[in-house]
Amino acid sequence: MNGHRIKFGLVILAAGVVAVLADEGKSEKEWGFEKCKEGSVPKGWQVAETGGQGKPATWAVVAGGSDSAQAVAITTNANYGHTFSLLIAKETSYKDLEIEVMVKAIAGKEDQGGGPIWRVKDADNYYICRWNPLENNIRLYYVKDGHRKQLASAEIKTDTSVWHEIEVEHEGNKIEVKFDGKEVIKFEDSTFTEAGKVGLWAKADGRTMFDDFEVSGEEEGENHDEDHDEDHDEDEGEDHDDNENSDDD
Repeated sequence: MNGHRIKFGLVILAAGVVAVLADEGKSEKEWGFEKCKEGSVPKGWQVAETGGQGKPATWAVVAGGSDSAQAVAITTNANYGHTFSLLIAKETSYKDLEIEVMVKAIAGKEDQGGGPIWRVKDADNYYICRWNPLENNIRLYYVKDGHRKQLASAEIKTDTSVWHEIEVEHEGNKIEVKFDGKEVIKFEDSTFTEAGKVGLWAKADGRTMFDDFEVSGEEEGENHDEDHDEDHDEDEGEDHDDNENSDDD
């Protein structure tokens, strides 16, 4: 996160997540996944999908993080088309925020890569910024009532054999995106104006690894699941634009 913040507290919340108290009423949460049980869904995260066909992708902690021993990844995925695979951090609620996440594309014939989601109301309503190395681009979307709309796009050429960093800053209606430290997108949108959860996203048959997921901002309200008994380790592009308002890849 931005170096100008003055951190003054550290709280261990659960396996794989650290909460850092910061100035200006903000806090940071960091998920490194190195302390999570390999082969399971990280504690406090929920598997979901948009437009699913009844066979959700398998998310699990795996060996080989960006700078640590483990990461979280989609390990099997037989989806296709406009099915979006989600992993949502249940105990989060942010409106204005900064997100950083390391991403590595592993496989996918139809789609690859992925990225963070935020202001998540549910599996059918959220913002998403995704990188797709098959198309050499990074794009900003929202998903509303299960339908996705492209807001902005930037061309980038990348090496899929290495990790890449996606950064998103969303304040009010202003959204800025950086890829590997370079600003690639600036856009304004007011589709979702309330706080929501954060998470990870991939499309169709894409298999992707994620690591060092960090969120900074002022948490708003209690956007937590009521049934805390579910907090346990579970086993678990374009695509091409047809028209301006289509459900782009």
